[in-house]
Amino acid sequence: MSDEYSVRAGRKEWVGLAVLLLPLLFVSMDVSVLYFAVPFLSVELEPTSTQQLWIFDVYGFVLAGLLIPMGAIGDRIGRRRLLLIGAVAFSGASVLAAYAPSASLLIAARAVLGVAGATLMPSTLALIRNMFSDERQRGTAIGIWTGATSAGIALGPVLSGLLLEHFWWGSVFLINLPFMVMLLVLAPVLVPEFRHPGVGRFDWASGVLSLATVLPVIWGVKELAQIGGGASGSVGWPVSAVLFGLAVGVVLVRRQVRRPDPLIDVALFRRRAFGGAVALNVVAMFGVVGFALFATQYLQSVLGLSPLRAALWSVAPSILVGGAAPLANALARVIDRAYLMAGGFLIAAVGFTLTTQVSPDRGLWIVLLAATTYAVGLVTVMSLVTEVALGIAPPERAGSASALLESGSELGGALGMALLGSLGSAIYRHGVTSGAPDGVPSEALDTVRETLGGAQAVAAGLPGELGDAVLRVARDSFTDGLHAAGVAAAVVMVGAAVVAGTRLRGLGIGSEGSGDADRGSVPVPGRGSGREAAAEV
Repeated sequence: MSDEYSVRAGRKEWVGLAVLLLPLLFVSMDVSVLYFAVPFLSVELEPTSTQQLWIFDVYGFVLAGLLIPMGAIGDRIGRRRLLLIGAVAFSGASVLAAYAPSASLLIAARAVLGVAGATLMPSTLALIRNMFSDERQRGTAIGIWTGATSAGIALGPVLSGLLLEHFWWGSVFLINLPFMVMLLVLAPVLVPEFRHPGVGRFDWASGVLSLATVLPVIWGVKELAQIGGGASGSVGWPVSAVLFGLAVGVVLVRRQVRRPDPLIDVALFRRRAFGGAVALNVVAMFGVVGFALFATQYLQSVLGLSPLRAALWSVAPSILVGGAAPLANALARVIDRAYLMAGGFLIAAVGFTLTTQVSPDRGLWIVLLAATTYAVGLVTVMSLVTEVALGIAPPERAGSASALLESGSELGGALGMALLGSLGSAIYRHGVTSGAPDGVPSEALDTVRETLGGAQAVAAGLPGELGDAVLRVARDSFTDGLHAAGVAAAVVMVGAAVVAGTRLRGLGIGSEGSGDADRGSVPVPGRGSGREAAAEV
């Protein structure tokens, strides 16, 4: 972006960034905060297996489905206003979830949390785009934003475990309230309002089409991941859902091309750097989320760590990971971002390759080293692609661009769980089937084939040496599956590195026509700081 139109942010903007991190942390944590609470709420609410699955999944489904419509609404009514509306809704839904008397009401509360989360995520990123017009400062701010997102996901299980040591299960939701209150008090003072006054009315038909595109695809991919992981069910419905979502997506795109004020600015994808950034973000989340389940199960089911100890060890690499994004954005001042992205993917490939050295007897250090390595590489990529995509998007379209990035993240995570999870599960089942000791009843062997957790339950009920043999085979087979998933992920990362280094080389943020975009940035009169008003003149 041209420095002619950029104004450096001051103390108020940086304090405002800290305020914007409040909703970001807790929206991220709500993805994982229920991990330890399930046994407790299962006793009190007695959910069925289907209800328990929806308690986990409905938040992510609703969040993913509404990101694009909410991003467009924020562009129209004001990003700060949408942020504050979302904070009120998130607080109310948190109270409803904490005191839910039944599983059905808890599912409903989690769905409302997803709606509120969809207003908060793109709003925070879009406001950062508007508050930091200077390219270097924006890169630093986005690096902090990326680190906070990663920290929230990592801290969720730890915070959940600590709260459940002293309070009832609803406390994992009520922890949101004081921070949302802080947001409601501080944001009107420290965060300026931005909206695009020239954009037309919200296209509700496109909003419905967007929901009908994203939800079936995400649901179908996650269902395929569970079936690949050993769950019972037919692939017919999930595959049909994915195909239906893709067909609706074609209709959605055609509608956006024809409309003067589209919900999704399809023209952004004609800029190679924007489309490439969104695609690489999908690949990065593919690796991060796709391998998270392997790491968690290895720590708990292979090494035998308690859930809280496993969560605490999982946070340990965050110290290094948290510094990766700001460092990457600092290096981007002197090194082509394409090379930095390629380097991040190659570092991730090294990390995934290290997972092939993990074994049931090697201990904790190797899996932590591997996880730290691939996480550093992928957080580097995610920070850089976010900066590139937002730098190219016109400020008046920052909400929609942010929503597209977040939707890509959801899709990448679902694909990672489906493809890597299915590969690991296939290797696990093959290993257990061929290596199971004689004497295991056929029904018990079917349970062992499904999951490592099922193998542990079966082994506990078998005579000593036979149970030990079953558990040893199951752990070895799971580790083999982890190795295969690590190799597959490494191959994908190398391919992404080649694409990033060749296709995005030399494409600076301002190189595809975004340099003049900041002249269209429109803070609401009387609500922005003097610095933003000066930028408009």
